[in-house]
Amino acid sequence: MSATGSNDFRTLSPNGSIVWGEGRVRGRALSSRQAQSAEADFVPLTPTLSPNTNTLGARGQNGFTLIELLVVVVIIGVLAAALVISIGGSTERELSNASDRFQALVGHACNQAELSGREIGISIAADGYTFSRLDRDEWRAFGQDGELRARSWPRGLHVELTRAGRPLQLSIPGRESPQLVCFSSGELTPFDVTLALGDAAARYRIEGADDGVVKIKRIEATP
Repeated sequence: MSATGSNDFRTLSPNGSIVWGEGRVRGRALSSRQAQSAEADFVPLTPTLSPNTNTLGARGQNGFTLIELLVVVVIIGVLAAALVISIGGSTERELSNASDRFQALVGHACNQAELSGREIGISIAADGYTFSRLDRDEWRAFGQDGELRARSWPRGLHVELTRAGRPLQLSIPGRESPQLVCFSSGELTPFDVTLALGDAAARYRIEGADDGVVKIKRIEATP
């Protein structure tokens, strides 16, 4: 608003002079043609906002809004939880596979002992287990080929061997006699082998009965 009146407005003429709404340039009256030309060349003096102007609640050029940061935190939390679940599930799956394999191989050894008419021994150590055949008065280990070759436990596996509730010493290098024997009559040395691994939510117990039946049980870990 200018001092010439409440209804005055300003424009810029082509030659850069200020044109007032009453048709005056620096106090001089304009002709009707000059006034129309000035009105056609009107340039508003109000400022405009650029596309990069930062407004309330909008993201800056080099920053993030609070909502975007919260979304990132939630995504990281979900991925971390999925990773923990995946690791735990992988550990128990590895333990379950090791237990199933041991059960199956002991059953297979007992079947072979009965079919061949020769006793087969099973030696259980902290790092694995081996099978051997009684040759006259001497136990001879099976070769590296075939189902009854030496096997290794998964890394970090904890093994407990008991018989009738009493703990048995695990096999050590140089020990000739096996702890368990599959007899040619179809009988088996009764035993319990308990396997645990890392942070798995359960343990597995393989139970061998004197009639040669081998079972496996899943035992939930106590808090």
